Amino acid sequence: MVNVLIVYATDWGSTKKMAEAMAAGVSTVDGAEATVKTAEEATADDVTAADALVLGSPVHMGCMDWRVKRFIDKVCGGLWMQDKLVGRVGAVFVSGGGFGSAGGGCEIAMLSMMNNLAELGLLLVPLPKSTPGYPKGGLQWGPYGRSMTEDMQPIEGGVPEERIEAARNHGANVARVAALAKGKTLFA
Repeated sequence: MVNVLIVYATDWGSTKKMAEAMAAGVSTVDGAEATVKTAEEATADDVTAADALVLGSPVHMGCMDWRVKRFIDKVCGGLWMQDKLVGRVGAVFVSGGGFGSAGGGCEIAMLSMMNNLAELGLLLVPLPKSTPGYPKGGLQWGPYGRSMTEDMQPIEGGVPEERIEAARNHGANVARVAALAKGKTLFA
């Protein structure tokens, strides 16, 4: 069994919707299961029990949410000191609504989370441009959900389905890579 832990923070429900889509994608892979937890409730035991760690965040001023950063610092920091996560799989996703076609700061927020996953020694899973849903909800770093129009008007119902498709497919990507990594002895 491959276990994918999806840890997220949300303000208005858009990032939660993306986390649920990622989990739905994980469940399409035989022998894979997802656990979805908020950054406030996820523990070190949750992380060490997982074969993959996916971080999801709303974008705040071009950065990840403070609750996700606190999770990384408080929960993952000790695991980093002990090299407990080396060789596992990591991925990211965000939701945002700022100016610009991807939403202001989405790419920088994803990169900052990926940087933290790289520090932990995780094998990073990017989002290939061939992934279904990529044109409407993807960047090479991972899926993003846009919850506002490009001129900052709220989208009724939050992130629309056409922008969730990449997240669902990326959940499957992450589960497949985690299964491959788990089946190999990559690191001591």
